Amino acid sequence: MRQRPALISYARRITGHGIQAEDLVQEAWLRFDEVSSHRLLDDATGYLYRIVRNLALDSKRDQAREFRVTNAGDYDEAVRSLPSDLPDPEAIALYNDQFARVKDALSELPERTRIACEMHRFGGAKLREIAAFLDISVPLAHKLVAEGVEHCKERLEWP
Repeated sequence: MRQRPALISYARRITGHGIQAEDLVQEAWLRFDEVSSHRLLDDATGYLYRIVRNLALDSKRDQAREFRVTNAGDYDEAVRSLPSDLPDPEAIALYNDQFARVKDALSELPERTRIACEMHRFGGAKLREIAAFLDISVPLAHKLVAEGVEHCKERLEWP
């Protein structure tokens, strides 16, 4: 709370908007609170400033993109000028082989381990969600995910 005015001022300098800066600081605090509840941070203030900075820069980029789209005379041209979310063909070719190897490694796992690993790594599911889905304990869900990841790393010869 002591840092709030300084954080708002910092975000305002980046974004140029006071109300938006307050919203960003609030969002930064929520993210900070989530992370700090799980681990001890050496430089909590610095970490909080980094979160504010990243959110402010993201917001500024979003505003610039929106401005280009809404103020362009030709909407279709503006949409074509937006960067694609799709990977380029070179990246697709580069990772197709690795993806196939990961799929093969996953297929070698026991069903519960494979499901837990896929839910966590590809679906973004939390361990408690995996545990509920598989009707197992959270520590067992953690163990299954860890075993699945370790198996895939071994098969792909990753460190």
